[in-house]
Amino acid sequence: MKSPFQLFFFLFRESFLFAFTALRVNKLRTILSLLGITIGIFAIISVFTVTDALENKIRTDVSSLGNNVIYVQKWPWGPEGDGGYPWWKYINRPLPGYREMEELSHRTQSVEAMAYVATVSEQTVKYKSSSIENAGILCISHQYDRIKNFTIKDGRYFNELESSSGVPLVILGNDVAEALFPAGDAIGQNVSIRGYKFNVIGVLEKEGSSMVDNSSDKNVMIPVNYARRLVDLRSDDLDPYIMVKAKENVSTEEMKEDLRGGMRSVRKLSPHDEDNFSLNEISVISGGLEAVFYTLNLGGWIIGGFSILVGAFGIANIMFVSVRERTHIIGIQKSLGSKSYFILLQFLVEAVTLCIIGGGIGLTLVYILSLIASAIVDFNLVLTFSNVIEGLMISAIVGIISGIVPAWKASAMNPVDAIRTN
Repeated sequence: MKSPFQLFFFLFRESFLFAFTALRVNKLRTILSLLGITIGIFAIISVFTVTDALENKIRTDVSSLGNNVIYVQKWPWGPEGDGGYPWWKYINRPLPGYREMEELSHRTQSVEAMAYVATVSEQTVKYKSSSIENAGILCISHQYDRIKNFTIKDGRYFNELESSSGVPLVILGNDVAEALFPAGDAIGQNVSIRGYKFNVIGVLEKEGSSMVDNSSDKNVMIPVNYARRLVDLRSDDLDPYIMVKAKENVSTEEMKEDLRGGMRSVRKLSPHDEDNFSLNEISVISGGLEAVFYTLNLGGWIIGGFSILVGAFGIANIMFVSVRERTHIIGIQKSLGSKSYFILLQFLVEAVTLCIIGGGIGLTLVYILSLIASAIVDFNLVLTFSNVIEGLMISAIVGIISGIVPAWKASAMNPVDAIRTN
């Protein structure tokens, strides 16, 4: 006596063999019915693959801005409170100053590291007859390396004395170093920026492109106390800011309140005065990204859903045709003792198998195109295991939905009437 599990396995195996034989005999019909499911799964999973890759890339780039970090700036990253974005109010705010950073560091208890940063864009860096244009100059105070995530490939970072005294030293981004020193001998050489000479003490590891324009590859770093000779650090064009990292076990919200009190004290604001500074945090960017990714995924479902709907109707139609063609065989099977659930399972497995084959072809196309795209552009597209499972699950569900009515119709046939059918 077979166990229920053995019986189910036997019925499933027999149903699969029947389904596979039917699909192999009707090759053209099988191929045509596969197209809708293949296109639908391809559309949905390709969108999921791209959005997953974008999400991973953006989240990695955002995390490089620093974990548990707040930016003290003149301008907010989004609307503050319920007042929308009254730019006319923000434009009159003072810019954060280097001296304010020093005072703030003495008036806060929750801060692990604090750095003053100003960026000068579209500059030319020269070495002898070589030069690279459109480089960015990061004018930074000493603790910048304790907040921003980056790796020095060759050389070293500024020491505290060099930073505070404003020695003309520079750390080159990877693209800048490769353009000026293709032989890799940048350390110890002198480069020129705005007519000033800087000694190279470090070269950064290549970071690659950044979705949030945060890559250091085409930037150079110099001590902010020397940068005063090159630029006006209180210029609105530079939009300087203070980066602040919280101590371990201190939440961003706790540090935010600590910084708010510290900045109000530094700027001598009365209790009735509004803040004339903004405390920006990464969650503002992350929150906006959630809505973007939701919209992209919804678009993938809508685009692929129409294709899958067409494919499901096509498969249901094919299954009705298959039931009609095999009515005589169904009658013989039932007259020989085949149960109705065996007939139902036979056609249902055929529909599911058809859909899974179509889904598998769609997934294969996504995989091939992701490899080609990753090789052509500087972007890592990966068909994840979860997306593969998702694609196959969708295919199986579509197969069940589109095949259940034809399968039930076949299982409900009267064997005598079925055998008489020509």
